[in-house]
Amino acid sequence: MIDSLLQSSTFLFVLLNPFLMSIYLIDLIQELDFKIFANYLIRGTTISGFVFILFAWFGESIFTQVLQVEFESFMVFGGIIFLILAIRFFFGGSQALGQLRGQPKDIAITIAMPYMIGPGTISASVLAGSRLSPPLSAVTIAFTLSMTALSILFFKWLHDYVKQRDEALIERYIDIAGRTTAMILGTFSIDMILQGIETWIKEF
Repeated sequence: MIDSLLQSSTFLFVLLNPFLMSIYLIDLIQELDFKIFANYLIRGTTISGFVFILFAWFGESIFTQVLQVEFESFMVFGGIIFLILAIRFFFGGSQALGQLRGQPKDIAITIAMPYMIGPGTISASVLAGSRLSPPLSAVTIAFTLSMTALSILFFKWLHDYVKQRDEALIERYIDIAGRTTAMILGTFSIDMILQGIETWIKEF
């Protein structure tokens, strides 16, 4: 039981990747006050938690029985979304990502999707639900999301602290780390699309 808890929590935490999320939320980290950013992040995390728990409890049957679509289609679409984000960030920086979001009232939702809620994290939630009882899977998801949010808030605090002392240094770091991360995410996106197509072909 403990092994299943640790495996499920670790797998979801790695997929959420607070460092990667911090890079892709860098325009919000740069522009928003700490309290305002924390408010949006907590709301986005809460939305993600409800979605993850839903998939942990009901699994892929949501796709096959309710939506009547293949889960592989969701993987392909998710890969395309992440690929668009990676390309926009690589060529346009954090400002390009800001253009993909709506008005400030929608920021919490756009933090949840596609930054937190995606094919990988939903798959991890389904896996957690298959390994653990419904109450334990919900607790595991809530704990992991809390750790992710706290990590991102720490990066936000660190950014604000360093920026006051050496703004040029933090800007160079963000540009290098962001574009490098964009290449990694772009590669991951292509792989996600190919996996979805490959799995779909094998079923026929």
